Amino acid sequence: MLQALGLGPDEEAVYNALLPRPSASAQDLARQAGLEQGETIRILRELAARGLVLVTPETDCAASAPVRCGADGPATRYRLSPPSVALAPLLVEQRNALHRAETAFAMLTEQYRSTAAHPAGSVVEVVVGVEQVAHRFHQLQRGARRELLTFLVGAPTAVPREDTDVVEHAALDRGVDFRVVATRDYLDGHEVAQDIRAAIAAGMELRLVEALPLKLVVADRESAMVPLDVADSGDEPSAIVVHRSGLLTALVHLFEQEWAQARPLYDTATGVRVRAEADQWPTVGEREVLALLLAGFSDRRAASQLGVSIRTVERRTRRLMDLAGVDSRLQLGWYAARAGWL
Repeated sequence: MLQALGLGPDEEAVYNALLPRPSASAQDLARQAGLEQGETIRILRELAARGLVLVTPETDCAASAPVRCGADGPATRYRLSPPSVALAPLLVEQRNALHRAETAFAMLTEQYRSTAAHPAGSVVEVVVGVEQVAHRFHQLQRGARRELLTFLVGAPTAVPREDTDVVEHAALDRGVDFRVVATRDYLDGHEVAQDIRAAIAAGMELRLVEALPLKLVVADRESAMVPLDVADSGDEPSAIVVHRSGLLTALVHLFEQEWAQARPLYDTATGVRVRAEADQWPTVGEREVLALLLAGFSDRRAASQLGVSIRTVERRTRRLMDLAGVDSRLQLGWYAARAGWL
């Protein structure tokens, strides 16, 4: 955690070892942090020089042996400066560094676009190769500050799934609005379903469709990446990166169209399930069938009670299951109770 403020791993280990203690010796801290005592003393001196740690020699030092009163001797005790005071300058320093980096990034991006040899070169760039495609993909997702829009298709991708998970969760942790439209076959496979479920629990919004025209990721509506289909398995993976232009606007519009037509998903104790839209609630006749089924009526008895055919009961039951996105009547009963259909 403190590495984000400029402290190294060993410095953070020593700081955390001292945190729960009013004071401690270098020997105690070295043992707790798993470091050599000499290295711990060096780190404590650096932390003291930065105002993060205070050094407290033994009170009766004047009467003690010189070896005990020397700097960093056995009697020397260390305690933390109040973090609200000591860490504030580090936070300001890191914020200023980030602001300078953002300014440099904006200047370099604008300079690149304005000096491109061809106008099209500043709108579309072609990326070829597994490492290059994966690197550019991660750049887009890690650089997103406000929003990520993604199409997920079941076909293999040049970016390993585990790498994608790390980047997705990092974006969600930053508070990025993350919306995903996926094809149903993308959820095939136990590991993918688990990853998707964890992402939904973390805040990602996911909807399902039967098919998508392409794979896509859009970052902040400023850049988009479209992996290209590989006709020959021997060819290297490739993708195009699209910057602000009419083409990018069209890709965002395509995403919003698919999003509006897709079926939302939600996380449950038993996995990911399709959620019916507000205008896809059961009809009065379908809810009558549902009530009788939940009361233990068979299809035949329900049909007799309602004065309809068995086929009508079966058709209404099938539509209820489709609306709920479930595969069994037991799941239907659970979903109906949760969705407030009765």
